[in-house]
Amino acid sequence: MQVGFKALAARHGIALVQPLRVGSTLGASRISRDTGNQIEHQYPPHYRPTDDFAGHFEFGLKYEEVHLEFFARLFAVVGPKPIEAWCTSAPFGQYARRTGFLYEWLTGQPLDVPDVTNGGYVDAVAADKYLTRTKPARVRRWRINNNLPGTPVFCPVVRRTQAVQEVLQFDLAAALGDLDRAYGADILQRTASWLTFKESRASFLIEKEADQASRIQRFAHVIAQHCGHIQDPLSDESLHTLQAGILGHDAFGLGLRRSPVFVGQATMRENIVHYIAPHFDDLGPMLAGLDGFEQATRGRESLARAAVLAFGFVYIHPMRDGNGRIHRFLINDTLVRDKAIPDGVILPVSATITNSAEFRSGYDRTLETFSRPFMRRYATSYRFGELKNHEDGTPSNFIFDDYDDAKFAWRYPDLTEHVVYTTRLVAHTVREEMAEEAKALIVFQCALERLKDVVEVPDQDAHRIIRSIKENGWHISGKLKKQYPQLEDQHRADRILEAIRSAFEEGRTSGGLD
Repeated sequence: MQVGFKALAARHGIALVQPLRVGSTLGASRISRDTGNQIEHQYPPHYRPTDDFAGHFEFGLKYEEVHLEFFARLFAVVGPKPIEAWCTSAPFGQYARRTGFLYEWLTGQPLDVPDVTNGGYVDAVAADKYLTRTKPARVRRWRINNNLPGTPVFCPVVRRTQAVQEVLQFDLAAALGDLDRAYGADILQRTASWLTFKESRASFLIEKEADQASRIQRFAHVIAQHCGHIQDPLSDESLHTLQAGILGHDAFGLGLRRSPVFVGQATMRENIVHYIAPHFDDLGPMLAGLDGFEQATRGRESLARAAVLAFGFVYIHPMRDGNGRIHRFLINDTLVRDKAIPDGVILPVSATITNSAEFRSGYDRTLETFSRPFMRRYATSYRFGELKNHEDGTPSNFIFDDYDDAKFAWRYPDLTEHVVYTTRLVAHTVREEMAEEAKALIVFQCALERLKDVVEVPDQDAHRIIRSIKENGWHISGKLKKQYPQLEDQHRADRILEAIRSAFEEGRTSGGLD
C-alpha cells in the first residue's frame, strides 16, 4: 500500500516536473533502498496513517522530503477545506501548524482558522536537512519559525544530502592559502589580471563565441570592475549595467526581456527546444525572490549560495542575451561579497569548464537536472506560429501554452545537484587551474629575469621575445629577427635562446608548464 506524498499525488492526479524522490509503502518489515535518484522505504503495519489528506501529508512531513513544487500543486487542487479541517481538529499539532503555514505561504490565501495561541515555535523545515535562511522569521499566527530561504514567488530547495555535506567540507580559504604558501604570498594578486581575462575568454568559449575579441575584453572589464562591487547585482539597473558591459551599450534589447525565450538549437528543418524560460511578466518578482534568497542566506555556506544564485539566475533567464556570462559572473561575485575569496581575485571557473571534459559534460548534465524533466512535462505545450514583434524589439514566433502551470516548477527548483557541481568546480579550479597558472607565472618570470641577465630589454619587448621563441619550438624566427635586429648576432641569439629555454625546462622538471 502506497502512503505519504506519492499516495496523495496519485489520488489527486498531480503531475510534477521534478519527481518525488521518496516513495513509501507498507509491508511486513522496515526496508530501505536508495538507487541514487529514488529512495524506496517500506514500513511495518503500525506506521499506517489514516487514509485521508491529513494522515498522508503528516506521514510525508515526518518521513519523506520537503517538495515545494508538489506542495504548491497539491494545495491548488485540494483547496483549503482539508487543511482547515485538520488545523481545527489538531490546533496545536506541529504538523497541522506547519501545513497551515505552508498553505498560506505558498498560495497567498488565508485559511479560515483561528491563530494558534500557545505551544512552542517549530521550524518550517529541518535546518539540518535543507539549506535555510540564516535568521528565521517568526510567524505568530502558526507559531512557526519561517526558515525557508526564498519567497513564495521563488524559493529554491537544496537538500543537505551526503554528497552536499561532503563537498561543502571543501575549505576554499585554506586552498587559496595553500597556493600562497606554495608559490608566494602575492601570487593571487599577481595572476589577477590574467585570470580575469582567462575567465572572460573561456566564458565566451562556452557560448561558442570565442572569436569575439572585443566582447571578451569588455567582459573582462566587467568582471574586474564590478565583481563584488556592483550594488544589488540582481536589480534591474545592475543587470542592465552588466549586460551593457558585456554586449556594448549600443546593443539591441538591453534590460529585462519583454519577449518569450527558449534555449535550444536551430537545424535546417526546425528549432530544437531544450528549455523554456518563464514568462517575461514574471521576471521581476522571480528576480526579487532570488535576491530575497541572497539576503536571507547571508552567513550560510558561500559555495552553496553561489551555486543557487548562479543557476537560479540562468533558469529564470531574464535577459535576451548575456544570461550565461552573468550566470558565471555571479559565482565569483557571491564569493567576493561573502569574503570567501579576496577582493580582486577571480576564480576562472569557465576555464575549468572548457578545459575539462569532466566538468564540461557535468555542466550540461547539471543544467539538465531541471531542464530535461521540464521539457518532458511540457513536450506538447509549445509550438511555432506567426512571427510577432514584442515590446523589447524581439521578433518571435515561439508560443508556450502552459506558463501558469509551469510556474509551480520555475518557482521551486531543486538545486541540490547544482551545489555539488559548483563546489567541485571551484575546488578543481583552485587546485588545478589556478595552480597551473601560478606555476606558469613563476616560470615566465624566471625566463624574463634570465633574458635580462643577457640583454637589457623593456618588459613589453621581453614578453614578445619569450612568447615567440617558445611558440616557435625554441627557434628564433625570421620575423622576430626583423623586429629585433640585435638577434642577428648569433652568439647573442644563442645566449638568449638558452636563457629562456633553461627557465622553461627547469620549470617543467619541477612541475611547471610546457
